[in-house]
Amino acid sequence: MASRRILVIEDDAAIRQGIVDALTFHSFAATQAADGTAGLQAALVGDCDLILLDLILPGMLGLDILKQVREAHPTLPVIILTAKGEEQDRVTGLRLGADDYVVKPFSIKELIARIDAVLRRSPERPSDITRLSIQDATIDLSRSELRFIDGSRCELSEREVELLGYLVRNRGRAISSEELLSRVWRLEPRGIDTRTIDMHIARLREKLRDNAAQPQIILTVRGKGYMFA
Repeated sequence: MASRRILVIEDDAAIRQGIVDALTFHSFAATQAADGTAGLQAALVGDCDLILLDLILPGMLGLDILKQVREAHPTLPVIILTAKGEEQDRVTGLRLGADDYVVKPFSIKELIARIDAVLRRSPERPSDITRLSIQDATIDLSRSELRFIDGSRCELSEREVELLGYLVRNRGRAISSEELLSRVWRLEPRGIDTRTIDMHIARLREKLRDNAAQPQIILTVRGKGYMFA
């Protein structure tokens, strides 16, 4: 099994090298960036399974990096590294989609435990699927349309493309309405009515000709959310 790849974005050379050495010792493949600009470039490539992100960086702040990473790679796990007095930054980071945080100074044992926990609960990294055949139709996300074997076509709205694309890339996994609000709508789900998700799912099922009473394409998983089958 290939080593999980961790990108470390940290400007303090001693801390950064200590983390890289510890990750290597624990069988991770570690890459590193010493400033915000280089860190963002490495993060946007997306060639890693998790990012360790310091918040105070030269060139670009960690929170700005987090925003752009979330737009480009909605499911890529990010753990932020913060100083003890940066509570508000930690809260902001979590609201922007960080998966966890570790407060400096931290023990390597704690860091590895948090990395393992985040990787266990994170979805598989999505592939760039743009076309998929299902039953009697072809989903073409690049053209924002559905094409049926009877020759008919159905257009998808921009939001429907994003929602369907997220479900397709995470097919086989039940996705909560809160996760969809966070990853697709990019909203803080706390206090937001999730019925908008239900309405969009209903419209997608109708366009996919998926029987709402007994759906076969977009399933409802009781107590968990929706799953593309």
